[in-house]
Amino acid sequence: MLTIYGVYRSRASRVYWMAEELGLEFRSVPVLQARRLADPLAAGAPLNTHSAEFAAVNPMGQIPSIADGDLVMHESLAINLYLARKHGGPLSGQTVEEDGLLTMWTVWAASQVEPHSVRIVLTYDNGLENSAEGKETIAAACYGLRRPLAALESQLAGRSWIVGDRFTVADLNIAEVLRYAQSEAALLDAHPNVKAWIERCQSRPAYKRMQETRGKEPIEV
Repeated sequence: MLTIYGVYRSRASRVYWMAEELGLEFRSVPVLQARRLADPLAAGAPLNTHSAEFAAVNPMGQIPSIADGDLVMHESLAINLYLARKHGGPLSGQTVEEDGLLTMWTVWAASQVEPHSVRIVLTYDNGLENSAEGKETIAAACYGLRRPLAALESQLAGRSWIVGDRFTVADLNIAEVLRYAQSEAALLDAHPNVKAWIERCQSRPAYKRMQETRGKEPIEV
């Protein structure tokens, strides 16, 4: 059985979403981010990214990780590419060319979008969005997203999905990376194709199931 290490309020959300899309049976092992705990190494502290037990799974101390039989993997976007390829179906590439495009767009999301979008969500997570520093950080991140979103806007012109004529792992991966920037309504309003596309992605039953479970997790530890 697939084991997913991580909590839903983390990058593990995208792996849980993928598992829901594929209809996979999985075991969830909650692993908190150490930054959320006053003393992650204290006796009795919940399993977290600094715990020795988790370090045996992922020496980098980051979530999510998975164990699938004898295979252990880290890096959420790579995990999703693996799961799509292993289980096949419409979320995976149907040709070697599509496989290449799914990888290309996923790497693009990690390199061109997430460095900016994560700055936005962390500003909100730290309660700094209304401070002068926070506003400056968000503005800089939005500026950095202008060119990537223009490229995505063009890719989605006249089409519903990023690769082929169906929802794929590329849509899932990019939608989850871009979700971190959805607080900035003006950014998406300026890119109507992107806005309509992410709404389509997030209307999927598997996404809603993931978010329902995520909503039940406590924000504070």
